[in-house]
Amino acid sequence: MPGRLIYLIGPSGSGKDSLLDAARARLAERGCRIVRRVITRSAEAVGEAALGVSQQEFAEMQARGAFALSWQANGLSYGIPKEIDEWLAAGHDVLVNGSRGHLPQTRERYPHLLAVLLTVDQAVLRQRLLARGRESEAEIDQRLARNARFSERLLADDPNVLVLDNSGPLERTVEHLLACLDEPAACA
Repeated sequence: MPGRLIYLIGPSGSGKDSLLDAARARLAERGCRIVRRVITRSAEAVGEAALGVSQQEFAEMQARGAFALSWQANGLSYGIPKEIDEWLAAGHDVLVNGSRGHLPQTRERYPHLLAVLLTVDQAVLRQRLLARGRESEAEIDQRLARNARFSERLLADDPNVLVLDNSGPLERTVEHLLACLDEPAACA
């Protein structure tokens, strides 16, 4: 029986990396593998434990067929190693930190994927983005407006996306994620 691709998406600042870190051991106990993405940013950049490569290295990897999935967003290139296909074929669930904008293409390749949209209250998200210090208040407000529109369209276009709220304690979000993986219909 093939494994299931779990495609975690959400706006910047929603807590995807924190959720993955908090849930890593419990997901591993279930035989679920969490994918380490390849991203064109320096290894010194703050964020997820991704493999940072140059744009040239990324292009070479892509040309060699190293990625099952790849996309560009926010001026960066992202790749998901092709090993996920082997893991899925071996019956492992595989969790990917994906892209909301790339969900339709990913669903074409993996039609039975479980898409999970991590959301957070707008006020909480605003505070998280301010704390990062990467953008001005005006840029953050623009980002929040774009995120709201994008999420509304996404949910309207794809009613099979599960919504997971990360506005409260992280452990509660972990528990809800695990419950959704056990019984997706209960979280729809």
